[in-house]
Amino acid sequence: MQLCTCSILVLALAASTAHAFYSPSDGVVELTPTNFDREVINDDAIWVVEFYAPWCGHCRSLIPEYKKLAKAVKGIVKVGSVNADEHNALGGQYGVRGFPTIIIFGANKRSPTNYNGQRTAKAIAEAALAEAKKKVQAAFGGGSSSSGGGSSSSSDDVIELTEDNFDKLVLNSDDIWLVEFFAPWCGHCKNLAPEWAKAAKDLKGKVKLGALDATAHQSKAAEYNVRGYPTIKFFPAGSKSASDAQEYDGGRTASDIVTWASDKHTENVPAPDLVEITDESSFDSACEGKPLCVVSVLPHILDCNAKCRNKFLNTLRTLGEKYKQKLWGWAWTEGGQQLDLEESLEVGGFGYPAMAVVNFKKMKFSVLKGSFSKDGINEFLRDISYGRGHTAPVRGAKKPKIISVDAWDGKDGQLPTEEDIDLSDISLDDDVKDEL
Repeated sequence: MQLCTCSILVLALAASTAHAFYSPSDGVVELTPTNFDREVINDDAIWVVEFYAPWCGHCRSLIPEYKKLAKAVKGIVKVGSVNADEHNALGGQYGVRGFPTIIIFGANKRSPTNYNGQRTAKAIAEAALAEAKKKVQAAFGGGSSSSGGGSSSSSDDVIELTEDNFDKLVLNSDDIWLVEFFAPWCGHCKNLAPEWAKAAKDLKGKVKLGALDATAHQSKAAEYNVRGYPTIKFFPAGSKSASDAQEYDGGRTASDIVTWASDKHTENVPAPDLVEITDESSFDSACEGKPLCVVSVLPHILDCNAKCRNKFLNTLRTLGEKYKQKLWGWAWTEGGQQLDLEESLEVGGFGYPAMAVVNFKKMKFSVLKGSFSKDGINEFLRDISYGRGHTAPVRGAKKPKIISVDAWDGKDGQLPTEEDIDLSDISLDDDVKDEL
């Protein structure tokens, strides 16, 4: 009976040892789901955490080096361990798939770093101290904070999203958004980080790129049915709801992201206004600040009635829609109204309708030589978009003078009647006036 009791005691001690690699005297803190956030995440200290399994031979081989590490960095870096076999959910949260896995929790606890170096006390200590150095440099403004993609590279152009600001910044804005849902431990997320940052910089002013830590903001990730990392969602322009989110199905290089997002941006770009030039303000609104301005001079309303004019205008609007991604300005005037404009662009002298495309920044223009038809204009604009075609300097090398005229009322033209003619403004012989 006594022998049996001893055997039971030995088995109990063996079981206890199997589940606890380290004792409090080793300086290694035993971490569990109960105390992990309190000890590690909410603590300002740098932490080295080993995720192990009691049956793992490599984990047992690491024990003496890990104890040596804990004593060497005592007071500088904290060292802990997690029995990931017993607490597999905690291990899964940090992507633990093999043992031992060593993770260093630096300045940004939501974006820890997997340690993949030699498993010696000295090598691990050097990696931990490097994280401590980064933290100090960041405090003095000399370091970089972690970016949305879960890596050490950062970009001010990637907007950090949380459960608190997501709806306000994304859903309640008129902007186009691409949002990455990531996990700090995710290797693919880390690979995406520099590409995401570069794409955000290239798309600035067109499409906003954001990043949300799905492990820290789980309810928001669940709202968008995020099941893997990284997951990228597209949110169109205008006021939107969660149901408007679309899956991103492009590549993961910066170039792929920019191309995909630019196409979406083009879809959301409105067709340009076709502005009638009635004064200097209307001319500026159509052409100022635009890379190119497409200026058309249409026949006089007496030579081309309302139906005829509207046919020309509809052709211009159709082509404006086709080339809207170019962000060109589009303007038109009636022949003979803006003579200084016609002269400076060398149009109108050979008849109407006529067209010129102007770069007012370089004071260069090109004139349509072909037919003023959908196909003729399209061919002309296509050549312009590819940088082909003859250009000439704007006469006087300055913006032409624009005079104020009445806007077209949309009706057919009317010949003036006798009552419209004021003879007092006309210098005629008395005999002629009497005849009139």
